[in-house]
Amino acid sequence: MSKTLRLQIILGGCVVVAAVLIFLWKPTVLIYGVQRAGLYAAIALPMALILGVVHIVNLAHGELMMVAAYITYYLSRSLGVDPFVAMLITAPVMFGVGILIYKLTISHAVKGPELNQLILTFGVAMVLSQLVNLLTTSQTRKISLDYVTASATIGETSFGTYNFLFVGLAAAVLIGLQLFLKRTRLGQAATAVGQNPNGAEIIGIDVQRTYTIVVAIAAGLMGIIGTFFLTKFSIFPAVGGAYTMKSFCLVAMAGIGNLPMIVVSSLILAVAESSIQAIPGGSGWAPLVFFALIILVIMTRSFRRSS
Repeated sequence: MSKTLRLQIILGGCVVVAAVLIFLWKPTVLIYGVQRAGLYAAIALPMALILGVVHIVNLAHGELMMVAAYITYYLSRSLGVDPFVAMLITAPVMFGVGILIYKLTISHAVKGPELNQLILTFGVAMVLSQLVNLLTTSQTRKISLDYVTASATIGETSFGTYNFLFVGLAAAVLIGLQLFLKRTRLGQAATAVGQNPNGAEIIGIDVQRTYTIVVAIAAGLMGIIGTFFLTKFSIFPAVGGAYTMKSFCLVAMAGIGNLPMIVVSSLILAVAESSIQAIPGGSGWAPLVFFALIILVIMTRSFRRSS
C-alpha cells in the first residue's frame, strides 16, 4: 500500500469519525454543513476547470455568479416566470459573456506573468460589480418562493430541506465536468491543453479555441449556479466577492485538476464552519476557521513536498 493511499484512508477514517461525533452532538450541524458544502463545491468547480485548463485564477468568478443571479432576477420579474425557467435564458447568455470576457481580456494575458493575470481578472471583477451597482443600485434584492421553505422532521430534529438541492447541483456539476473531460473530444483536447499547451498545439489542437470554450462553459455553469443561488439568498453587487475567495481556497486545498477533492474539501470546511457557528458566540469565528484550515493544509502540503 502506497504512502499516499494510506494517508487518504486515514484522512477518510478521521472524517467519518468526526461526522459521527458531530451528528451525535447536534445533528443539524452536520445536516447544514453538508448543505453548505454543496453550495461551496458547486461554485468552486467551474473555477477549478479554468485553473486546470487555462492556468489562470479567475478573480471575477464570484462576480459572474452575481451577474447571472441579477439576469435571472430581472428575467423572472419581467416575464413573470419561475427563476428556473428564466435560467434557460441566463445560462446561454452567460456562456456568451464568457466568450466575450475571454476574447476582450483574458486572451491578451494568458501567456503573461501570473501577477498580470490576477490584476486583469480582479479588474474584470471590479468592472462587473460597479456596472451592476450603477445599473441596479446597491439595494439588496430577493425573490420569495414558497418551495424554498420546505422542511422535514426526523425524531426531534427539524431542518430545512431545500438546500439539499445544492448538494445535487454540486454532484451534477462534478459528474458533468468529469464526463466532459473524459468522454468528449473537446474535453480530451482541454485535458491535453491543460497538461501541455505547446505539445497540444503541435499535434493540431486549437489552444485558443479550447481556452475560449472552457471559459465559456465555466461562465455558463455560473449562469446555472447563480440562478440556484438567487432562489435561496439575497443578492447585491458585492455578493460574489466572498465566494471567489472561498472557491480559490478550496481549489488550492484540493490541488489543481483534482475535481473530486474539491467536494471533499468543501465538506470538511463547511462542516467545520457549521460546527463553530453552533457554539454560542462562535458565529464571528467561522470565517476565520475556514481560512485557518486552508492555511494549515497548504503549509502541511508544502512541508511534505520539501521533506
